[in-house]
This record gives sequence, structure tokens and C-alpha cells, in this order.
Amino acid sequence: MLHWAFFVVVLLRAQGAPFWIPSGSMEPALLPGDYLVAPYAASADLKRGDVVVFRHPVNGTQYVKRLIGLPGDTVQMVDGKVVLNGTALPQEPAGARVEPYLPHGDFRVYPRCINAPVAEGADCRADVLREDLPDGRSWLVLNTGDGGPADDTNVFTVPPGHAFMLGDNRDNSMDSRFAQTTGGMGFVPMANIFARPETVVFSAAGSTPLAVWTWRLGRFFEGVK
Repeated sequence: MLHWAFFVVVLLRAQGAPFWIPSGSMEPALLPGDYLVAPYAASADLKRGDVVVFRHPVNGTQYVKRLIGLPGDTVQMVDGKVVLNGTALPQEPAGARVEPYLPHGDFRVYPRCINAPVAEGADCRADVLREDLPDGRSWLVLNTGDGGPADDTNVFTVPPGHAFMLGDNRDNSMDSRFAQTTGGMGFVPMANIFARPETVVFSAAGSTPLAVWTWRLGRFFEGVK
């Protein structure tokens, strides 16, 4: 589908790969309906905690997730927390996300709510947590429920030449916690990673960018953390 924002993407394409966010798996950093410019990135330049664009190892579709584990790292989920190389990443409460329970973005996706079930248009809540790496880098993640199918996992050892990916919306992301045989992505070859988003160029909550009343003006040219 061609979008109104296509001309913006064309103008900025020389700066990197254009990318559109169809789902909520990277909320709160990225929202459905965000349009990004992601400068091309070499594997050698990538660090834990980077938001990256890559090709799915099975179907080749472009995805965006957060790179959590590099080759040789161990990663485990324990009670919804990441344990990286044997050390749990601290999570501190950072407020709550409250939004109407309404579909948004081109795919008309409903948000997930920790207070579900929620009536159409009522407040949908999610806990916001700040997650920290040992090097001081941090980002926000969402929790929309406890005891989910991937809140507790076995230990994953990232093989040579691969990476371990997680969505920031931890209860709404089919990422490296899920095997490829079950519809997940498993480990992602480092060679499949090609860009690192830096800027949200345009954002719209509606089914088409032409619906100007759904534009999120505060997100135009906002940095990606």
C-alpha cells in the first residue's frame, strides 16, 4: 500500500533504510504507525541494547526489535526479567501507559491491557518499567500481565554469528524467546541485521496517514531510544 508519507521516505532514503511499524511489539519506544529512517549499520558496530532492523531468518520479512544478546552471550527470562550472562537486568517502575482501548495503525491493532478485559474506548493500562544494562544504557519496557508463556524460559546460549532479539512490549512480541518451529524467530544471524533506527520521521494512529486528525505531531522527528 502506498502512503502519504512515501515522499518523505524517498527524500530521506539516502540517509538509511525507510521502515514502517505495523504492530505494538516495540512499544513504548515505537508505536504502530511510526515511520522511521534507519541508517545502515555494520554488524561490528552493534551493541547490546540497540534497536535494529533485520530480515527474519525464516521468511525474510523486515522486523525491528531490540538486540539483547551478542554471540556467546547467555540469555534467560526469569519472572519477566532478562538475565544476561548470569546477571538480572534491573527493572524499576516508571509509571503507567494509559490509552483508549481502540485500534490504531494501518493494521488496526488493539493495545494489550493489564486491566483486561476492557470495553471499547475505555482506559487500557500497562505497567512501564525502566530496564538497565550494566554499562548504564536503559530503555522502557511494557508489562501487560504476569506469568506469560515467555516470562520464564530456559537459558539460551547465543551461537557464533547470531544475535538474540526481544521486543520491548514483552507480552506482545514473537521474538528470540520463541523457536522458529513455533512461529518465533529464534536466533537471528548477525548478517541479517542491516540498519539501526535513529529517528521517527512521521507517525499516525489512523488507518491511513491521510487522516490528519490521527497524526501524532509530538512524535515527528523524535529520536529512537
